[in-house]
Amino acid sequence: MIHAAPLQVHPHLSDNGAHGHSTVRSLCYAVVWVAFASSGLVLVEPAPFDALSLGLVLLLPLVGLVEVTPALALYGCLWMVAIAAQLLGATLAPDTARAVLHTVISAQLVVVSVVIAGFVANNPTRHVRIVLSGWLVAACIAAVAAIIGYFGLIPGGEDLFTRYERGTGTFKDPNVFGPFLIAPILYALHVATTRSIGASLCALAAALVLSVGLFLSFSRGAWMCLILALVVWSTITFVGGTRRECQRLLLIGAIGVAVTTVLLLVALQLDAVARLLEVRASLSQSYDEGPDGRFGGQMKALALIAEHPLGIGSLTFSPLHHHEEAHNVYLSMMMNGGWIGGGIFLVVTLLTAVLGFSRIRHAGASRPYLAIALAAFVSIALEGAIIDSDHWRHLYLLMGLVWGLAGATHRAATGTSAR
Repeated sequence: MIHAAPLQVHPHLSDNGAHGHSTVRSLCYAVVWVAFASSGLVLVEPAPFDALSLGLVLLLPLVGLVEVTPALALYGCLWMVAIAAQLLGATLAPDTARAVLHTVISAQLVVVSVVIAGFVANNPTRHVRIVLSGWLVAACIAAVAAIIGYFGLIPGGEDLFTRYERGTGTFKDPNVFGPFLIAPILYALHVATTRSIGASLCALAAALVLSVGLFLSFSRGAWMCLILALVVWSTITFVGGTRRECQRLLLIGAIGVAVTTVLLLVALQLDAVARLLEVRASLSQSYDEGPDGRFGGQMKALALIAEHPLGIGSLTFSPLHHHEEAHNVYLSMMMNGGWIGGGIFLVVTLLTAVLGFSRIRHAGASRPYLAIALAAFVSIALEGAIIDSDHWRHLYLLMGLVWGLAGATHRAATGTSAR
């Protein structure tokens, strides 16, 4: 039998190689953080995050910071079929080029989601902190901009950071701006329940700023999303947290209720806020009802879906069949990609929730972060029943976080290898 001698590496070469490898990874982490810290700057399209995320799609696998778990492979394959179905549907659209471009953008969001999921699966706790801390900075910038614009604190701020008397921050649509803040709010509350007193106070201040920004979006969907996300996150945290975390959670909850009550009373003293709050607080608006309203449009969408199994193509519904989009992402995806594409979108959404809840008990150190991503995702997925969210970057990012964290947890529990 021939015994091979172990390969001897010169210690200096080994150290230099390790140092170089560490430097490259540190630079990659910096790029990831900057990408997420800029993810709220979407006043122009394409946004800075779009360019940076495409760079990450190439960079992260190249330096070995992406792992493909069995769950992630399934996630990517399902999306490939959905995108193919949307491309097929695009050929049926009157404006094929426009429909194809819409699908290409969807494909970009999917690819970024898959790569971010693989990045998180590579080192769940460390990598998800990079993502969420950058996202928190982006959310704070957007929320501060909304506050500045709404109250006219700088010249021109109202025109730039508000729309229809609603805060938009660094977004173009208040209905997108509001839900973008939910995951960072949960992350700030997580920091407040687990870190030192100083860090907790800073995190609570950030959560307050984000909550005010979300309130000023006057988005009914965002308000409901935040409430649901807080219920899901706090329940998971209370059931599986330490005694100290539970005590802090109860204290923060009591303080939050008190501060919210005071702020609402103060806000109601401002005529503009009180008037808009009265209008937006209603569950049904005038534009929701009637054959030309939101719900009437959804009935038309259902009829078209039944008649066109392959779909009618992206961005075809509003120009030809209704004066606006369907305001239901699940109906929109059925019209974009037919029964197959829309069905897969619904399946992926349900699988994301099921996977997250099934792995939450076994997530170990990454459990708090899975709770954040899962709670935010579930709330935004439910909001999809009243809004078209198929091109919301944060929806796909939350999906990626859930699949990355849950997939890594399953791999650790079963000993399954990753590539």
